[in-house]
Amino acid sequence: MSTPQATLVPHVTTGPAFAVRLRSLTKVYGGGATAVTALDDVRHDFPAGTFTAVMGPSGSGKSTLMHCAAGLEPVTSGSVEIGERDITGWSERRLTLLRRRHIGFVFQNFNLVPALTVADNVALPVRLSGRRPDRARLDDLLARVGLSDRRAHRPAELSGGQQQRVAVARALFTQPEVVFADEPTGALDRASGRDVLALLRDAVDGLGTTVIMVTHDPQAAAWADQVLVLADGRLADRLHGRQVTAETIAARLAALGD
Repeated sequence: MSTPQATLVPHVTTGPAFAVRLRSLTKVYGGGATAVTALDDVRHDFPAGTFTAVMGPSGSGKSTLMHCAAGLEPVTSGSVEIGERDITGWSERRLTLLRRRHIGFVFQNFNLVPALTVADNVALPVRLSGRRPDRARLDDLLARVGLSDRRAHRPAELSGGQQQRVAVARALFTQPEVVFADEPTGALDRASGRDVLALLRDAVDGLGTTVIMVTHDPQAAAWADQVLVLADGRLADRLHGRQVTAETIAARLAALGD
């Protein structure tokens, strides 16, 4: 993918040192003899302006962690902070407003609105919050993801990789404090997946965005600054620095039986 240079202004790092903080996070589904503990006393701080990959065997709790951290699911006990806001126990209305203004999402299946153009899909979160989209920012983001010439196209006219690039641009349009990405390359071929990961990496390095990505792919996780490995709902391992290679990640997962 050849992506023109954009003119987006990086975030000024005057905010909290941590974008997301998990305090003894526990999530239990059901009750009694059928209760299932998906997360068990997970504690971790995600530094602002970093890229974290969350991994683990199937059923380890990695998607549940993302959903609880983003306020998509209530926690059973413990707390979640986004910025300096403790969002534990917030109403759904309050959480919705928080997500529209301060959180971006990228999902495996794109979640674009079929009837809207590329430009309108990118600007949708701002319109939903009752604000007027910044035209210059929209133009810059479309250039950043290499889709300036596709702004009037609809999702059905795009490849899977192009649709996911639209989703990344949409996630970044509100200048969120954190972007949660759930298997963002899971439905893409290897080349398209690399394009999307490069965009997420660039958002961290160039814009100061915090990215938290759930993935099962060691190659994808190797783009991150740190890798959290979950097992049976608990934080089992953390890799950072020179440890963050596809080979090391794959070996750690193999040791857990993934």
